[in-house]
Amino acid sequence: MKLPFRKELEVIKPYVPGKPIEDVQKEYGLQHVDKLASNENPLNCSPQAIEAVRKEAENLAIYPDGNATELKKAIAEFYGVKTTEVMPTNGSDEMVSLIAETFLNAGDEAIQADITFTSYIIAVNMMGATPVVVPLKDFKLDLDGMANAITEKTKVIWLCNPNNPTGTMFNEQELHDFMKKVPDNIVVVYDEAYNEFVTDPSYPSESYKLYQKYPNMIVMRTFSKIYGLAALRVGYSLAQEEILQEINKIRKAFNVNRLAQVAAIAALKDQAFVKKVYELNKEGKEFFYKAFDEMGVSYVPTEANHIYVDVQRDCNEVFVELQKRGMIIRPINKTFIRITIGTMEQNERVIALLK
Repeated sequence: MKLPFRKELEVIKPYVPGKPIEDVQKEYGLQHVDKLASNENPLNCSPQAIEAVRKEAENLAIYPDGNATELKKAIAEFYGVKTTEVMPTNGSDEMVSLIAETFLNAGDEAIQADITFTSYIIAVNMMGATPVVVPLKDFKLDLDGMANAITEKTKVIWLCNPNNPTGTMFNEQELHDFMKKVPDNIVVVYDEAYNEFVTDPSYPSESYKLYQKYPNMIVMRTFSKIYGLAALRVGYSLAQEEILQEINKIRKAFNVNRLAQVAAIAALKDQAFVKKVYELNKEGKEFFYKAFDEMGVSYVPTEANHIYVDVQRDCNEVFVELQKRGMIIRPINKTFIRITIGTMEQNERVIALLK
């Protein structure tokens, strides 16, 4: 069969999500399985968001507001920005694809780290552009190396801060120093999916305003992590109106569904829930630090809701053996795994199983 598949597909490896709990239960005949693989919220989401979804479920036959007007308004008011500078999307994944489709042509270059969010390289390759991959330095994004990689072909730079899967961050001064080296005709995508978990005071403050200082920046955030709405797929970006107007030309109609819109609005209002998740995550990462120190296991201090751990053996072997015992983690690279910070009960269980 010779179908006209695009040649770009030849170099693309599909994204592999964390293994579902149901699959592991069936495969190993288990009643209880914990999943600490996909950086999901162990406290679910705000009860207010659940109630908003229940009410809106009466309107499932009606298309959502294609402009996500009320959600844009809620986000804009929360940050004190214009609604025209806000774009909700079907998770951050959709925005990554839209940015690539808007700015990249065949032969263009896009700079990223070697170990970072997988969606970047997929989107770049699909456009026939060239990913310029800069290795991490001490598990952190090498901003100097990325700046040195800029050429006349560079159109987009992807920055994940804190980085997924390493949980590392760069600080405010490092970011501003980097932006001074970037020509203003290159789009810098600043992905902050995990910013609400950061405890380091040197993290870029009021980073949501960066696009106002640097008009070539797009700031991406999500409701999937600390807000716990991963199932509903809703993210958002903040950028100059001119940029979002162009991206909006190719955005799919009704990309953010009705339930996602009302849940996100409700979740944004419940900052007490956000604080509760933040405190649990902070307690959890300190627990992991202490446990791994006692075990003599190397790990990378994290500013996210996951921790990057060197288990000093094949990560896939550990992945399988933990599944057999009812625990799903994420194998990442060689001997490194990523563990989502869960409830204290889940954290204690994964440490016991690793031991």
